[in-house]
Amino acid sequence: MKIATDQPYIFRLSSLGVEAQRRGRGVAFAREVSHLLFGGTKDWDKGNHLADAAARAGLDLAQMKAALTGGDHLEALDANQSALEAAGHWGVPTFVYGGAPFFGQDRIALLRWQLDRDGIPRR
Repeated sequence: MKIATDQPYIFRLSSLGVEAQRRGRGVAFAREVSHLLFGGTKDWDKGNHLADAAARAGLDLAQMKAALTGGDHLEALDANQSALEAAGHWGVPTFVYGGAPFFGQDRIALLRWQLDRDGIPRR
């Protein structure tokens, strides 16, 4: 249950994700960054790739980075991890709604169905 040492960007990216969520753009930011990471963008961590991804999500990367200084982003990540474990899971993607865990990419559609059923609007 430890983060591998060959994951040098995990804390920075995760903290930026917390900040994006606090700005109301967490899902959009996660989508754009995941496309960089898993979509084959060469040297995604260099140049303007991350700033451009943030901009596509409606965010300013420089402002987000400034907010990380002295922030409680890592504490928020720890709290999220504790909540994940309390829900009985350890991996991603895991969503908990109404006390029920939805684990794995193949459960996202089921979660969306439940949210639609409960009248939770799409953004």
